[in-house]
Amino acid sequence: MEEAMKSAKTMTILLLGLILAASPLFAAGGQQGGAAPAPASGGSTAAVSVNEDGTVNNPEDVKVDPNKLVFWSLFSGGDGAWMDKIIADYNQTGPSKQVQSVMLVWADYYIKFGTAVAARKGPDIGVSHVSRLPELVEQGMVVPVDAYAQKAGVNWNDFAPAMVEGVTFNGKKYAIPLDTHAEIMYVNTDILTAAGVALTNGQIRVNNAAEFKAVLDKVKSTLKAGQTVISLPQSGDEPYRIWWATYFQMGGTPLVNAAGTQVTLNRDIAIRAAEYVKSFFTDGYVLPGISDGGQMFQNGLSAITWNGTWMTGVFSETSGLHFAAQPYPRVFGTNDACWADAHVFVIPTKQARNEANTQAAVDFTAWAVTKGGPTWAGSGQIPSNIPVQSSPAFTALPYRADYARAATTAVLPSKNVHFGAFKDSMITNLDLVWGGQATPAVAIQNITDAITQAIRN
Repeated sequence: MEEAMKSAKTMTILLLGLILAASPLFAAGGQQGGAAPAPASGGSTAAVSVNEDGTVNNPEDVKVDPNKLVFWSLFSGGDGAWMDKIIADYNQTGPSKQVQSVMLVWADYYIKFGTAVAARKGPDIGVSHVSRLPELVEQGMVVPVDAYAQKAGVNWNDFAPAMVEGVTFNGKKYAIPLDTHAEIMYVNTDILTAAGVALTNGQIRVNNAAEFKAVLDKVKSTLKAGQTVISLPQSGDEPYRIWWATYFQMGGTPLVNAAGTQVTLNRDIAIRAAEYVKSFFTDGYVLPGISDGGQMFQNGLSAITWNGTWMTGVFSETSGLHFAAQPYPRVFGTNDACWADAHVFVIPTKQARNEANTQAAVDFTAWAVTKGGPTWAGSGQIPSNIPVQSSPAFTALPYRADYARAATTAVLPSKNVHFGAFKDSMITNLDLVWGGQATPAVAIQNITDAITQAIRN
């Protein structure tokens, strides 16, 4: 009976995962990271239909080398090539077990991963967003790594406390942090200079919301036809992430308590944060109808855009685009909060794997986040390993040092198995605010009700 109940619960989560995987929650997962290296040998070498970007739709059909550890990756686009290089470099070190990469279509990753693990056919190594880790832990789909990490030489003091806490459940660590991918601010230095905005090392320096609005007003008065001060869609992840950063800069409290049993969202601050973000639209800083803020910025048509760190490489490759990258500016209080999620390596539950293979799998992840960290930084993400962040190899990369501190100021998603439902509600209701179809007060009440319902169920 217990096994039947567990199986039914697992399938429920898998179905939920299918829905969530198609939602904006994972928009950062497989983004291109720019000038990636050529695909490395030793990656996916399966005799199976492969998509144009190197991903496979049916990872279980991939022919794998039985003498290698199999790593299921959600890193498509440029990110996939960077990870393939890390794997190739690791395999050249003569490890006890080499690694073979199988790159999945990222939007399908979690449902494929969950189904395979439940069927005892999962990979040796996986990757997860830290926002999805609570689900994987609750369902028993990943194993604790503490003892293996110790043997692999992992120093947990080399990661930010918030990151360590994010992978810890009931006193056990279930993942090795790889990166932080934060929402940062990109500025077009040509447009800002032409508007007479004073820049410090190419970046905007402001102390409060009034100073930031003054910068926006100065730019607005000098724009040409077709240009916008801020390229920001009126729906979806980007405005939600700015609301998230603003809410926590204003002193907002977590959405729920640590036990996940009570809503602790500060309603008044959440409303004020929504009002502030809405002002970008109502005060004329954003042209209506923008569908892709990053593309508009890349085309040189906006002074400012907010987007993920993974866009750094894309913008760097754009001919004629002169820009700077910086953390989301602190405009409220003394808190440099910004939105972020993170990628972490996980070791899936796998009945057939022995202790030696589990250790070898963790050995790879430990190497990847340290020795492979500077390579991964090429994708635009911020390596989670603090010594890597201060290494010459990282600081020599353009722009990265300018926004690396976002990894320490980021407010990660709530560590709650229901966070996917929380986020869907926040985006849905806040979209109504940006579109003028609901007041901030009504939207925040709807969000509060949805979070309450989720944790009760």
